Amino acid sequence: MTLLDLVGALRRSALLVVAITLVGVAAGAAVVALTTPLYTSSTLLFVSVRSAAATTAGELVQGNAAAQQRVQSYVGVATSPRVLQPVVDELDDGTTLSSLAPQVSAETPVNTVNIRITVVDPDPARAARLAGAIAESFRTVVVDELETPAPGGTSLVGVETLAPPVVATAPSSPDLAVDVLLGGLAGLAVGVAAAALRARLDTRIRSRADIEAVTGGTLLGALGFDRDAEQRPLVVAADPRSPHAESFRSLRTSVQFIGLDRTARCLVVTSALPAEGKTTTVANLAIALSETGSRVIVVDTDLRLPRLADVLGLEGVVGVSDVLLGKASLADAVQPWGRGGLDVLPAGTLPPNPSELLGSNRMADLLTELARHYDHVLLDAPPLLPVTDAAVLSRLADGAIVVAAAGRSTRGQLTAALEMLTALDATSFGVVATMLPATGPQAYGYGYGYGYGSAGPQGRKRAAASEPRPPRATEEPSPAPS
Repeated sequence: MTLLDLVGALRRSALLVVAITLVGVAAGAAVVALTTPLYTSSTLLFVSVRSAAATTAGELVQGNAAAQQRVQSYVGVATSPRVLQPVVDELDDGTTLSSLAPQVSAETPVNTVNIRITVVDPDPARAARLAGAIAESFRTVVVDELETPAPGGTSLVGVETLAPPVVATAPSSPDLAVDVLLGGLAGLAVGVAAAALRARLDTRIRSRADIEAVTGGTLLGALGFDRDAEQRPLVVAADPRSPHAESFRSLRTSVQFIGLDRTARCLVVTSALPAEGKTTTVANLAIALSETGSRVIVVDTDLRLPRLADVLGLEGVVGVSDVLLGKASLADAVQPWGRGGLDVLPAGTLPPNPSELLGSNRMADLLTELARHYDHVLLDAPPLLPVTDAAVLSRLADGAIVVAAAGRSTRGQLTAALEMLTALDATSFGVVATMLPATGPQAYGYGYGYGYGSAGPQGRKRAAASEPRPPRATEEPSPAPS
């Protein structure tokens, strides 16, 4: 996983990372609340060593050097049972040597003859009392026992108290700020690890790089996510100078290079799953192609959940199914759209057998007839994986364009859709990425995406009705073949 992948994973799992971090902060606070407060009290002792006949300055310096050497050993003596046992005996409150020893520590600052004895205890007064008692026991053991030259002699080592123990007013542990910070850092680390693991296990398409890894080639087009898609699906007509509209014109250029040796190009636009933006993609692509002066017809071959007529703001009562069943002529079913050379053939009456109807000889004859009269024939087909309609149509057409939405289908589903086309000897002209993120490390330009079946028919009609769709005031409907 690259750094950009990690950043993208953190953006997608931001709430998870924040939640786990907050759990870590709460755990740190809980530790503080459940931990018994401990108080620290310490005393500072000064150790001196003198020669029995030290009269000159040199002899005094030698005595100070000897004291620094010996004080290193005295640190261990201060916490030894020989010093602590008299304190335990004096307390006479059930304290044992094994329970007292962990509470006591001793240290000596570098290049000094000082010893600091520290005691930690839940009771601040008891901690101060123990520190004083241990210091006194240390003085007795060192001066009167360990460093006495002979019975009745005078000890050459002196121990004086520089700073007596003081009763603490605030606990030394736990530290609320430190524990909460550590808990937060631990939670953050776990959250980042969880986000990275989640990204590893998530096989959904997130960027154009994911699609290119599946297809092994470059994309036919890349369309960004548009949060206003529900309100204005036909962005090429509604806002022709917007970056989103330009992304469809870029897709138009790619489509124009498909099959340059063919006079008519019949393309199926499908997707692996619903809600990947194929209907709005094919509608905007058709508008963009018609802007070049080409004769374009877009056909709604989704005879299960037709949406093209609603998106374009047309009446879809009569359409493909009626023409194929002989209930209406092609000229009566085709409707013009806008002032350009764009015609629309809606789905019409929903039949009980869509797959058989779309794979029939009548459908093949219809596509042949349309290819004779139009420069571009675009078929809005159902998704590949749920039903076989699009695969059947792809064999009758020149080929298929597969729409893949970021965050919707997985890499495995896109692979299965492309393999389905290959298995049926259908040509796949490429993949169009939709709903790509507009911000973040995986962002790619601008564009458009719209979910298949993401709104009800009435909602789609209201959105389509708001589009600027001027009627052809000066033109008659294009003569469709009969």
